[in-house]
Amino acid sequence: MNSKRPVNLDLSTIHFPLPALTSIAHRITGVILFVGLIFGFWALDASLSSPEGFESVRDALANNVLAKLIAWGLLSALGFHFVAGIKHLLMDTGYGVDLEGGNRKAQITVVISAVLVVLAGVWVW
Repeated sequence: MNSKRPVNLDLSTIHFPLPALTSIAHRITGVILFVGLIFGFWALDASLSSPEGFESVRDALANNVLAKLIAWGLLSALGFHFVAGIKHLLMDTGYGVDLEGGNRKAQITVVISAVLVVLAGVWVW
């Protein structure tokens, strides 16, 4: 079969619209949150095991830059994933499924998520 359809294999030349980027980022943050459960479960297990374990987790989150960075990253991913999930729920109800509504909701998602990321950074640092 000789198809004359164009084939674009160079992904760097494809420009996704903002709603597509927010949808892809929603999936990526879901994976980050799933992997981040390892850190969360470790911290929960250690903090509930003994008073010394609680102090070690508290000390790690207070003084360790890597632990703070992980906590900030997980909170940021959670914030974006939550806001994008609300956007997807609104789309499932039929609200804003046209082109203009999709772009507007994607812009709102990015703005609210940016505010949540900054707030998470202020809280963690």
